[in-house]
Amino acid sequence: MGKFLDRLALVLMTAWVGGLWAIGYLAAPVLFYNLGDNRQLAGMLAGAMFIWLAYLGMLAGFYLLAHRLSRFGTQALKQGFFWATLVMLLLTLASHFGLQPIMARLKAEAWPLDVMHSLFADRFRAWHGVASIAYLIESLLGLTLVVKAK
Repeated sequence: MGKFLDRLALVLMTAWVGGLWAIGYLAAPVLFYNLGDNRQLAGMLAGAMFIWLAYLGMLAGFYLLAHRLSRFGTQALKQGFFWATLVMLLLTLASHFGLQPIMARLKAEAWPLDVMHSLFADRFRAWHGVASIAYLIESLLGLTLVVKAK
């Protein structure tokens, strides 16, 4: 059973980190490039992918932390893998439950206009910038997971 749980941890880590890179740096830019005249649709589609990725990140993050603690005990607290996973999970939670609702509220307040053509554009840009920085940090920490995985 131990090998199965180890492999499950590896699969979840791969899906989470791969999803971060594939959606954030491939799929979302392709959507905005190809739907340039319909940025609202591109944003809606990218947003839906980010929501599913957040759920995957929460599942993977909690599992990876529990797995690491069960496998290494308190020694896990001395491992970069553990702390990178914890920070990634915290960033996922903060983005999904903190930043995304703020941006969604700004979009709703701007309706029927596109938020970028409304009075809320500057605030939306600022919050989107914060979310983008958090996503970049999470993505880079994902590289740490890949390198430190054992």
